[in-house]
Amino acid sequence: MKTFQAYRFALDLTSRQELDVLAHAGAARVAHNWALARVKAVMDQRSAERSYGVPDELLTPSLHWSLAGLRKAWNAAKPAVAPWWGEVSKEAFNTGLDALARGLKNWADSRQGVRAGRPAGFPRFKSRRRTAPSVRFTTGAIRVEPDRMHVVLPRLGRLKLHESARRLARRLDNGTARIMSATVRRDGGRWHVSFTVEVERAERVPARPQSVVGVDVGITHLAVLSTGEMVGNPRHLLDAQQRVRSWGRALPRKTGPDRRTGRRASKRWERAAARLGRAHARVANVRRDGLHKLTTRLAREHATIVVEDLNVAGMLRNRRLARNIADAAFAEIRWYLTYKTLWNGGRLVVADRWYPSSKTCSGCGAVKAKLALSEREYECEACGLVLDRDHNAALNLAALAADLDTAGSGPVAARGADQKTRIRGQVAKKREPGTASVGQTGTVLPQGRTTNRVLTKTH
Repeated sequence: MKTFQAYRFALDLTSRQELDVLAHAGAARVAHNWALARVKAVMDQRSAERSYGVPDELLTPSLHWSLAGLRKAWNAAKPAVAPWWGEVSKEAFNTGLDALARGLKNWADSRQGVRAGRPAGFPRFKSRRRTAPSVRFTTGAIRVEPDRMHVVLPRLGRLKLHESARRLARRLDNGTARIMSATVRRDGGRWHVSFTVEVERAERVPARPQSVVGVDVGITHLAVLSTGEMVGNPRHLLDAQQRVRSWGRALPRKTGPDRRTGRRASKRWERAAARLGRAHARVANVRRDGLHKLTTRLAREHATIVVEDLNVAGMLRNRRLARNIADAAFAEIRWYLTYKTLWNGGRLVVADRWYPSSKTCSGCGAVKAKLALSEREYECEACGLVLDRDHNAALNLAALAADLDTAGSGPVAARGADQKTRIRGQVAKKREPGTASVGQTGTVLPQGRTTNRVLTKTH
């Protein structure tokens, strides 16, 4: 099975190499800002001409928003705009133009209703201080050295890795991987190189081919499995909150940058900002490491994993729980399981958003009208079952996969999912029954939608 996978490694750059990388990132930012200014100028000019009654055939020629169109305009103007263009790789300018082309396409698709999700805004100009420096290479000499501790990139030369690249080197030596691109980026005060690789993955079978597990995520416990296992929530942000708050309060006491007066930040402010950035980066790295270990274990062991389609964006509107919900990273858990079940030959089932997994009795199937968040134990009035509410929800999720297997590939209505939960003072509106169907990748999507995309990622 061929798929795209990313390998990310930390870099140990010298002072000279860091300046070279920053020069390439600056070139990408210059090309992006110039092209964006050109696009805005052409749009404003055409709008003004239309207001004067100029016919469409006599308007100022429009600038094509594709990468090829932006690159053609940049190549014609770069001798005057950037006379130093020969000092950096052409891939640096291509990085900025490609980012702008993607942003313009997302904005146009969002306005036309083609793009799902939140509305995408019009691209903005990139700032030198507020934008993470990044440059992407797609052509030229991109390879891993035989010692597996150095990589070679165009115009940047030989860069030392902070860790061994043996995971990637083994695949390259065996001929089961091919590097498509390499991106150098600074995150949390450290430089990283990320390789996008086309990988030939061997077919795998889960350790328990007939196993079905429901996973109910939460704040008290990060994940409760239908097997009875409860994975504790490490709360990484809460553990580091005191340190992060202390350093965050120390930052405004330094002389920071001021865009209105052109004042530059002091060295103490830059050191304090870097220290605060490293603290946040460490929290993100520790959280990501724990989620990868959990999802990898589940995908390798169980053949079918059932999760809920949570409205995380809506849950974050609760200001009392927003920080804990964001720290738990519910969306990351589902994303990791999406591609890891595909890699390991398993199946991911996503329950309908309105499926009442917590209100349904896992013993008799009775559905409660209301269940307060403070009620941590589920007590069934029909059969007398008393069970932890999260464990009860996980059992119901696991049972949903059995309903799908019984019905085959046709749509299956989730029990009790035909209407929303009643809200105080309001009458719940009727809705179509929630359905789920098996996609071609083995992933079950809510509301009968299927996908042909193969979504992959690595840790």
